[in-house]
Amino acid sequence: MLTLASLRVAYGKKIVLKDVSLVVAPGEILALIGPNGAGKTTLIRAVSGTLPLEAGQVQVKGRDVANLTVAQRARLLAVVPQARQMGGAYSVQQAVMMGRTAYMGWLGQESEADRSAVQLALQQTHLEDFAERSIAQLSGGEQQRVLLARALAQATPVLLLDEPTNHLDLQHQANLLSLVKKLTKEKQLAVVMAIHDLNLVSFFADKVGLLINGELKYFGTPQKVLQAEYLSETYQTPIDVIEHPVTGAPMIFPRDILNPGE
Repeated sequence: MLTLASLRVAYGKKIVLKDVSLVVAPGEILALIGPNGAGKTTLIRAVSGTLPLEAGQVQVKGRDVANLTVAQRARLLAVVPQARQMGGAYSVQQAVMMGRTAYMGWLGQESEADRSAVQLALQQTHLEDFAERSIAQLSGGEQQRVLLARALAQATPVLLLDEPTNHLDLQHQANLLSLVKKLTKEKQLAVVMAIHDLNLVSFFADKVGLLINGELKYFGTPQKVLQAEYLSETYQTPIDVIEHPVTGAPMIFPRDILNPGE
């Protein structure tokens, strides 16, 4: 379980996260939404421990993250950063093995447990056939799967994803999020995901947190948070929400798309 209690983060004198409190249970995906600059990436970084807290507390399974060493934290929280072009001469297998750093001795020697964890992560992300290939030879979608595999190899109870579908085409977006959803349920992970596409949020998230100017304005199920009134106010444009005819999930459209010319 991941628990945030009155989280506050500042850049200098400017408060950028204001008293954010929430709980993500095992087996749940929390999607963080909001306009650019709302604080989504900042919250991911604060939870991961890479940004110091002005106030508040982050707990994983009852342990205060602030009191842990870097290695201890890496066994509890894994991060999938924003999609980017990964350089270097590393193979896919070597890149995924980096997720095992916190488990290796001071000489950095791989154990059988490390190799097994990496092999499992490669299988889960369908990268076995790419294991010896150079990272630089992969497409953006394939590289994003490598970042996910590296995080899975850490074998942590909490997974943090920062805009994981950026720069991916529709097929890769659906494949990546379907995989995250499947692993969340199978491994009973607590997942926090910053994401822009509200329709993907509707289909893949269990809970939604709507951030505005660093404040958690709305929190709950997609049906509770993805409401036309809230979204129109947040994004400063008229938005309509209709029910999917099969699943009943909210479907989000800017009003100009549904009513062109009005």
